[in-house]
Amino acid sequence: MIDVLQWLAEPLEFGFMRRALLISAVAGLVCAVLSCWVTLIGWSLLGDAVSHAVLPGVVLAYVVGAPFSVGAFLFGVLAVLLIAGVRGTTALKGDTAIGVVFTGLFALGVVLVSRVPSQVDLNHILFGNVLGVSDQDIAQVLVIAAAVLLVALAKRRDLTLYAFDPTHAHAIGLSPKRIGALLLTMLALTVVVALQAVGVVLVTAMLITPGATAFLLTRRFPRMLAAAAAVAVLSAVLGTYLSFHVDTSTGGMVVLCQAVVFALAYLGAPRHGIIARQLRRHRSRGPHRSPADAATPLS
Repeated sequence: MIDVLQWLAEPLEFGFMRRALLISAVAGLVCAVLSCWVTLIGWSLLGDAVSHAVLPGVVLAYVVGAPFSVGAFLFGVLAVLLIAGVRGTTALKGDTAIGVVFTGLFALGVVLVSRVPSQVDLNHILFGNVLGVSDQDIAQVLVIAAAVLLVALAKRRDLTLYAFDPTHAHAIGLSPKRIGALLLTMLALTVVVALQAVGVVLVTAMLITPGATAFLLTRRFPRMLAAAAAVAVLSAVLGTYLSFHVDTSTGGMVVLCQAVVFALAYLGAPRHGIIARQLRRHRSRGPHRSPADAATPLS
């Protein structure tokens, strides 16, 4: 018991670990909330696009001395507008437009990083630098996260109706375009929040895995939100602790914990897990009897 308490208390002796736990938990919570709607609507690839497309904005923000969140948000919005423009003016399908835009913007970011290697650490942008966040970074993350969560709480009914049935949402007077634009804006802001914790590359996992895990556990949306939030926050805390004791990447460990929880849900979810489905299938078939047994009356 003493060893467990020491294992839990040791990282808290360091200020950078306390800040890392806070940022990871907040980023995980915000991403989990958005991931439920992203999963239901089928925007996983769009979330991937936004998370990669913000790279040049982050680099330019560092170069001019502006808050990285501003550059990331502007290029996230730019990516969404470009994707919508390509889809609306060509016969290309949505996934093709998304792939072209986000790879192009991501490549632009890599080129910009190569031009200013002394000012921007590519590894910190790609994989996060949660152990090096400043008090100013924490303040930015908390403000943006609070704004996203408040909007999600206030508009949860509209967003949920849009996710399940946009036609019905339009029929009762809601504007699917406005709701979609609001959700995309929230998505861009959420990417900004998660960048500090896990970086550009792993943001996609945080925007998809909690919602996908919760979807396997329940089909009731309020429970889905709660389950996704619990998975994300617990994975953030456990991953941060493990990264300290095992000396590994914090962002990578957080996402790995989420992946492990997803694998457990995939196998053992009460209704939709592989094991439960196999058991139901086996029970529905009943006891197997050979033809010879069938000809012999049971005693």
